[in-house]
Amino acid sequence: MTMSGNNVLLGICGGIAAYKSCGLVRMLKKDGCEVRCILTKSGSEFVTALTLQTLSEAPVATDMFDLIKEREIGHISLAKFADVVVVAPATANIIAKVACGICDDMLSTTICATKAPVVFAPAMNAGMWENPVTQKNVATLKNLGYCFIEPETGKLACGDEGPGRMAELEKIRQVIIKQTTDGFRSTDHR
Repeated sequence: MTMSGNNVLLGICGGIAAYKSCGLVRMLKKDGCEVRCILTKSGSEFVTALTLQTLSEAPVATDMFDLIKEREIGHISLAKFADVVVVAPATANIIAKVACGICDDMLSTTICATKAPVVFAPAMNAGMWENPVTQKNVATLKNLGYCFIEPETGKLACGDEGPGRMAELEKIRQVIIKQTTDGFRSTDHR
C-alpha cells in the first residue's frame, strides 16, 4: 500500500526513543508523505529541530508563541494539515495532558484542535507505563477512539526490563498506512 500524498504530523516528546523519530521521518518521506514535526521542549533535549527540519524538508514547530512561525504554521493550520497525527515517542506526560484536555504547548493544543486520527506510540519506563494513572489515561483515550501502538517489552534505556520500549518503526508505519488508507481512516475519535 502507498501513502504517497498523505500529510503526517509527527509529535516528538522527551525520551531517549526520540532519536528513533528521525528514522520514522525518513521512512515516511520515502513513502511519499508530506511530514511536518512538532518538537516538544523536552523532546528537544534528545533531538534537534534542525535535524527534523532537514529530514522532513519543512519547518519544525517548537513554540506556540513564535511570532514569525505562528503566522504560517500555528496549531490550527497544523491541525488542518494532518491526515494523521502520530506521537512517537508518546510520554506519560502527553498522554495525561490529552486525556485531561490540557492544552499548554504546541503539541497538546494541536491534538485538541485536529479532526484527524491520532496515533500514540508510547515510550517510557516500565513503572511509568504500568502506573494505574497512566493506564487510566490510556483507557480514557482508547474509549474516545484514539489509537495506541502498545510498547514492547525488553531492556529499557535505564537498565530496567519490562514494557515501555517504543514499537518498532515498521510497526508504526503499518498503523499509519491503515489510518490513511481509504475506507479505514476514521476521524471520529472524540
